[in-house]
Amino acid sequence: MIDENLINKIGEYSKKPSLFDKGYGSIWTEEYIAKQMLQAHLNPNFDGASRRILIIDETVGFLAKNVLKENSMILDLGCGPGLYAERLCKRGHKVTGIDFSRNTINYAKKSAEKQGLNIEYECINLFELNYFEKYDVVMQVYGEINTFSDIERDKLFDIVKNALKPNGLFIFDVSTPILRRKCGLRKNWYVSESGFWRGKPHIVLEEGFEYDDDIWLDQYIVADNNGVQVYRNWFHDYTIEKIRRIVQSCGLNIINVMGSLSGEALKEDSEWIAVIAQK
Repeated sequence: MIDENLINKIGEYSKKPSLFDKGYGSIWTEEYIAKQMLQAHLNPNFDGASRRILIIDETVGFLAKNVLKENSMILDLGCGPGLYAERLCKRGHKVTGIDFSRNTINYAKKSAEKQGLNIEYECINLFELNYFEKYDVVMQVYGEINTFSDIERDKLFDIVKNALKPNGLFIFDVSTPILRRKCGLRKNWYVSESGFWRGKPHIVLEEGFEYDDDIWLDQYIVADNNGVQVYRNWFHDYTIEKIRRIVQSCGLNIINVMGSLSGEALKEDSEWIAVIAQK
């Protein structure tokens, strides 16, 4: 027999939501999904949560050689399990890692302790940070800025600007509309005995929505014997003209733009824009 309440709930969630409506489920705080996210971060050959280890090594190598001064004080926003922080620390930098996921921060702390690395980690919402001229460099890698609304993004830039010492650097990257055109919009459903979303039988409905100004939503409706939950991943892509205007309006000066944080040149068909901005 079809559960009418279940069908109605799925139908309600399937409607196109208002812009940057966060929904109800959280991949960062729900215990089972947070464990799956950690495994995705640690997969050396998978670009889902963190970039592949090869790319991370190339990025840290490029930044260390061409951008960072010796013994820099670095703030790593959205540090995950510490993949960048550990590599930077081993090169002599003093690193603070911030992440909203308790699961990944606990892993990062244990990993640093095991290796004898002096890295400061804190589990906190980055919008609650209140540093003042403490860091030489602030980093936010792998497009987290794309997930923020305009209001959140501008607030983040203010937080970063306050945290930087005079002449300090903000290093970040954002995806371009070309990446979304390559990936497309989601439209799929499947039944699983166990998987990323649940460790028991469940149904997943994947949906994609397009909005004005290069804004996109990947939505996942998950149903099991406990009910229905919706998870939303928002993305705001940027062109080079747009990101230049935003950075400058926040009082930072762009000193370099690239096609990646490993030093690739920016091209017309680049899927990413890497930015180095100075206070």
